[in-house]
Amino acid sequence: MRKLAAIIFLSLVWVGGFCFSNSDISLPASKKITLVFHNSIGKEELVLGNRTQNILGENMTVQKFKYYISNFSIIDLTGKSVVLPVQYFLVDEADTASKIITLTIPDISFTKIEFLLGVDSMRNVSGIQTGALDPGKGMFWTWNSGYIMAKLEGESPLANAAGNRFTYHIGGFRFGVNTVRKISLAVTAIQNNEIHINADLNQWFKSKNELRIAETNTCHTPGPLAIKFADNYANMFSIR
Repeated sequence: MRKLAAIIFLSLVWVGGFCFSNSDISLPASKKITLVFHNSIGKEELVLGNRTQNILGENMTVQKFKYYISNFSIIDLTGKSVVLPVQYFLVDEADTASKIITLTIPDISFTKIEFLLGVDSMRNVSGIQTGALDPGKGMFWTWNSGYIMAKLEGESPLANAAGNRFTYHIGGFRFGVNTVRKISLAVTAIQNNEIHINADLNQWFKSKNELRIAETNTCHTPGPLAIKFADNYANMFSIR
């Protein structure tokens, strides 16, 4: 009798557990949003290879413009930060598809979206990566230096370098030379589950610091100059 009672009890526990796990537990609802990045120079759309002028009045032709976006989170109506699964994206003006990023987020209302411009220190010291972090993307220096967070290259008659080229490869993740910047953008309206984000390249040259092509045509290493560029480009994003 005791044996039979034990069998019945265990059967009820098993059935109850099965019903509970399948009926009473549900995953939080989620939805997808699409971030569409638009690169510009002031009010003009950035077109690689076209002659243009930066905010300091310097003529230039941009040939490459890339930057890493990672570590997304959203801020809900109570001000709580909801951290999303870590993902890394390389936005490349030469690749239209790279400027469209789809995220899966909790199905809640939110007031801000936040992300890092750059690659966090953990990934910088994690060895060979794949996907957007593949060194073949041309955004990795050496095992010691890590990733280039953002890259801007082009030509200008004011650049005192071979071929009148300017090349800004901004990187550095260690204390004192960290060029990763946290971006926080207020989201007031979302249409068709899309958020359009503008990146104004002018901010590289004049924001917190004034950096002229005529005076500075190259930055390829972590240090004070890279910090100045990072402090500038931290302000290039806005919601359209």
